[in-house]
Amino acid sequence: MPTACARHILVKTKAEAEKIKQQIARGADFGEMAKKHSTCSSAKQGGNLGEFGPGQMVKAFDQVVFKKPVLTVHGPIKTQFGFHLIETIYRD
Repeated sequence: MPTACARHILVKTKAEAEKIKQQIARGADFGEMAKKHSTCSSAKQGGNLGEFGPGQMVKAFDQVVFKKPVLTVHGPIKTQFGFHLIETIYRD
């Protein structure tokens, strides 16, 4: 079974996610932005969710992590939790 390691930033609005994504594109550190803005408890680890397999996260999240290019910031992705910016660190 494949596994992946990803980090994310979870915020309440699409506009907030887009603003953070622009800051990252201009050179802001993803981990620091997660610590500052993310509402997820993973914020303390710079948004790092550790290693997980398919089906352990909600479907929209899984589709990004297991199908989109790694080391690229994807999003905003809407789930029932809010809006995510997702970066897959590695996938095997």
